[in-house]
Amino acid sequence: MHNTNRRGALMSYQADPRVDAYIDALPAWQQEICRLVREVVHAADPEVVETIKRRVQPYFVLDGNIAALLAAKDHVNVFIYDPLVSDPDGIITHGHGNATGRQIWINEGDPINVAALKRMFEEIIARNRAGGWRRVVSA
Repeated sequence: MHNTNRRGALMSYQADPRVDAYIDALPAWQQEICRLVREVVHAADPEVVETIKRRVQPYFVLDGNIAALLAAKDHVNVFIYDPLVSDPDGIITHGHGNATGRQIWINEGDPINVAALKRMFEEIIARNRAGGWRRVVSA
């Protein structure tokens, strides 16, 4: 499926209507954040699949979880499912000591480092394709 991003560019990915419904129900500022993160994760690899897990939460997967979105009252959480992912730009805000993943907390008006986020997604996808971070830890 082809989707037009907010800049009018054509993005090619299969949109899950349940993810659309989740995003469409949010306040405009959260919609913008979620749509941007969605574009970035799909831009990281054309084979990324989006789905809904835990009944309502959008997930992005490719040979394992990459990321998930969760809109809270006053921010959006981007859950990153790789505790080993590099963060030279310091965009990860919470969960630095977590065993399975970390998160990026985005408030209304916060700038999003798209290049750093894309590099992070690409690293997670590469590790997923190589067997996942758990395999690296146990090796």
